[in-house]
Amino acid sequence: MTPELRTVDLSVRATAMANTAEELSTHGLDIRPNKEDEEVAATLAMAYAENPEKASKKVTNPRAAKMTPPSLVLTSSILQEFGHSVAESASQIRHLVTNKLIEETENPDPRVRIRALELLGKISDVGLFSEKTEVTITHQTTDDLKENLRKKLMKLTTPVDDIEDAVIIDGEPIDIDAELGLKDDDEVQEGGEASTFDDDPGEAEEK
Repeated sequence: MTPELRTVDLSVRATAMANTAEELSTHGLDIRPNKEDEEVAATLAMAYAENPEKASKKVTNPRAAKMTPPSLVLTSSILQEFGHSVAESASQIRHLVTNKLIEETENPDPRVRIRALELLGKISDVGLFSEKTEVTITHQTTDDLKENLRKKLMKLTTPVDDIEDAVIIDGEPIDIDAELGLKDDDEVQEGGEASTFDDDPGEAEEK
C-alpha cells in the first residue's frame, strides 16, 4: 500500500484488503477467523463506531499490513453491516419525523399547522420552499468573442466626431475668493479692490 492511502476511511481500506484476501482464498488461503481475529475485528468496529475519523487515522499502513487476512475480512464484514444499519436507522428517523409533521398539520393551533406545513415543504423530496438559484450561461463561439472584443476596442480607440471645441472668453481673470467674500479685508486691500457680499452696492459706486 502506498503512503497516500494512510488517511483513507477504515471501511474503504478494510474492504479493499478483504477483497484481496477473498481472492487469495480461492487459491488456498485460509480466511476462517479465530478468537484473536474476532477480538481485533470487534475492537476496530467499536472504535470506528465511536469516531470514524480517529479510527481511520490509527489504522496506518504498517498496522494494516500486520493484520491477518481473516481479521481483515471479518472487520470489513462488520463495518459494512454497520453502515447498512446506520442508513436504515436514518431512513426510519426520516419517516418518523415526516409522519409526525403530517400529524401536526391537523393541530388546532394555526401557528403549529403553518410551521408543520412549512417544514414538510422544505423536505428535499418535496422541495416546495427550497431556495433555487438559476444560472443562465450564454455560449459564444470564438469568432463571436473576437468580434465583440473588436467592437469594444474600436469604441475606445475611435475619436468621437461631435465633440465641440472649448470656447475661450476674453477678459480679465476673476478672483473667486474675493468675489465670494472668502478673503480678509487686509488681503483684499493688498490684492486690489474687490466686491464682496458684505459690500453695499451704493458704497461701491461712491468709491
